[in-house]
Amino acid sequence: MSKGKRNYTAEFKVQILREHLENQVPVGKLCEQHNLNPNLFYNWKKELFSGALGIFNKSKTPVQQNEKITRLEEKLKHKDSLISEIVEDNLRLKKKLIGEI
Repeated sequence: MSKGKRNYTAEFKVQILREHLENQVPVGKLCEQHNLNPNLFYNWKKELFSGALGIFNKSKTPVQQNEKITRLEEKLKHKDSLISEIVEDNLRLKKKLIGEI
């Protein structure tokens, strides 16, 4: 009977990866000590490095990004309202023109 899927905390994953990367503890030894499948370890390592790209590529802070998103949303709302006005004017003029014919 299998135990089912185990969930590991982020702290545990970082601890294991740090032990390997900083202390050069072999993957096999770590996995044996903590009863882990090596594939799981390598998946964690892959996640770590793919996430690290985002950290090093950040040129703006989250606050700056949120401010920019807010400004763009306001600009979009303004454009939507202008488009609505133009469409309403167009419909009104068409009805007026059709009524004169």
